[in-house]
Amino acid sequence: MRRLYRKIYLTIVAALLLVVLIAGALFRIGSANAPFGQALDMAGELTAAALPPADAPQAVQQQALDRLARRVKTDLAMFDANLRPIAFSGRPLPPPRRGRGWVRGRGGPGWAIRLPDLRWVVVRAPRRHRSPAIGLVLFLGVIALVVAVCAFPVVRGLTRRLEKLQAGVETLGAGHLATRVKVEGKDEVAQLAESFNQAAARIERLVSANRMLLANASHELRTPLSRIRLGIEMMEAKPDPKYAAELKRDIAELDELIDEILLASRLQATGAPQADEEVDLLALAAEECARYECELDGEPAMVRGDPRLLRRMIRNLLENAERHGEPPVNVRLHRADNRAVLEVIDAGPGIPPGQHERVFAPFHRLAGDPKGAGLGLALVRQIARLHGGDATADPKPDRPSCFAVTLPLVFRL
Repeated sequence: MRRLYRKIYLTIVAALLLVVLIAGALFRIGSANAPFGQALDMAGELTAAALPPADAPQAVQQQALDRLARRVKTDLAMFDANLRPIAFSGRPLPPPRRGRGWVRGRGGPGWAIRLPDLRWVVVRAPRRHRSPAIGLVLFLGVIALVVAVCAFPVVRGLTRRLEKLQAGVETLGAGHLATRVKVEGKDEVAQLAESFNQAAARIERLVSANRMLLANASHELRTPLSRIRLGIEMMEAKPDPKYAAELKRDIAELDELIDEILLASRLQATGAPQADEEVDLLALAAEECARYECELDGEPAMVRGDPRLLRRMIRNLLENAERHGEPPVNVRLHRADNRAVLEVIDAGPGIPPGQHERVFAPFHRLAGDPKGAGLGLALVRQIARLHGGDATADPKPDRPSCFAVTLPLVFRL
């Protein structure tokens, strides 16, 4: 298969050659018509006046043709009405082709002039009077050559960048996720290279996050599975309702962890909420606060998104406060700068300095925390960002344990 730069370059060269040929043909056709034809008619009248009549002896016509050839300093030939030669002066010239215009011979082209008495005089054209079409074709040919020479590096540079981009795509497809291509220029190819780099970076982040999630999930799943296995062995040795209750708790913990892993994977895969509708965030917060021992204080705030995901976000914040914080737990909802701000505050010591961002990483465990780790806060941030907002650790002077979620408000006209 031909390479792209060859196709583009050969197309440019072919177009230039076609322009040269068409220009030469049009000039040739135009030269056969007036005013060139009128000039030949006038030249025939003047030539007939300088030559003897058609019935003059051949020697007289030869002498007259020689005198005329010396005056115009070129080769001449005379033919009768039947294109039979009458006289020559200089190098031989071919007879005309039943029409005035150009004739071609060994020494170069000539002009065929028809006299009023139907004789023909063929004049070899001097170099300075050769066909203008030849000069035009040569001029256009030089232009075509210059354009072809200048176009090659441009076309080759364009396709070379495409080849580098293709090599980058193949390298990325082979599993080298750190592959990036050099962005050269400011045209569409440069934009394509930049888009490729952005897509490669997103793919690398997603794959790295999935690998980390898989590794951490495998580690975290072993704990409840080990407890379940031990509980089953103890139940087999000595049935006890206490062991059954512990098994149920371990199974519930395992089920919750699997649900969080599946939800995190689904959110990463879709990249957008499954539902898009107006949601009363205060009503959702009130319903979730009713399930926990917490106080709610706020004002109505309408946001747009998936109500199930938003409910899960609030629930995870409350479960995090219940599991890792201390009562009482307060929930506040207010508006600020066209955004809804949901704060969940408890009486715990809060997040240590330097850990405010790390607590949102999957399965991150704070030092000295015996209650395990999971995807609760990671899902909170993921859901918030999926809805155009964000989640942060926002300690207050009097209540250091505080998490805040900001979401864009919906304004009705």
